Amino acid sequence: MRERGLIQVYTGNGKGKSTAAIGQAVRAAGHGHKVAFISFFKDPDVFGYGEYRSMQQLGIETFLFARKHPHFYKKLDHEEVCRECVSGLECIKELLLDPSWDMLVLDELNIALRDGYLNEDEVIALLDAKPQRLELVLTGRGVPQRIVDRADLVSEVMEIKHPYSQGIQSREGIEY
Repeated sequence: MRERGLIQVYTGNGKGKSTAAIGQAVRAAGHGHKVAFISFFKDPDVFGYGEYRSMQQLGIETFLFARKHPHFYKKLDHEEVCRECVSGLECIKELLLDPSWDMLVLDELNIALRDGYLNEDEVIALLDAKPQRLELVLTGRGVPQRIVDRADLVSEVMEIKHPYSQGIQSREGIEY
């Protein structure tokens, strides 16, 4: 087991941030580490994200919050989305208290911050409360500078070319 867990951030406007985090989770689980994947704004019941089934088969526990984002679902109530995101943050706080976890992936947490569904000070406090040996992985566009400052690794995924701009739709098993 490692002595010091790091804070990793995958951000940027390109495709692959969550995929990189899932890769980290799969690698850790493959070495027998206990991993949780906490996701915001993704609903496998709607989009059929295959990675959730794979992670569960590998023993990675998944937690889903605020499954829909108002950008795509215009009729969603802003306050309800806030409550769902806060529930996710409370779940993360509880997981932080359990020393058996080796890695927590906070997928699209940066989106919840960027769009005002979570309070930046509360997330910073969460990062500051991270147990020393726990690895934290955050994903999503628009990471705040204060999180960048606290992170040990920040990778920006930059879109140079994307098949969507050529009219190619999402493909099962590739994009979801």
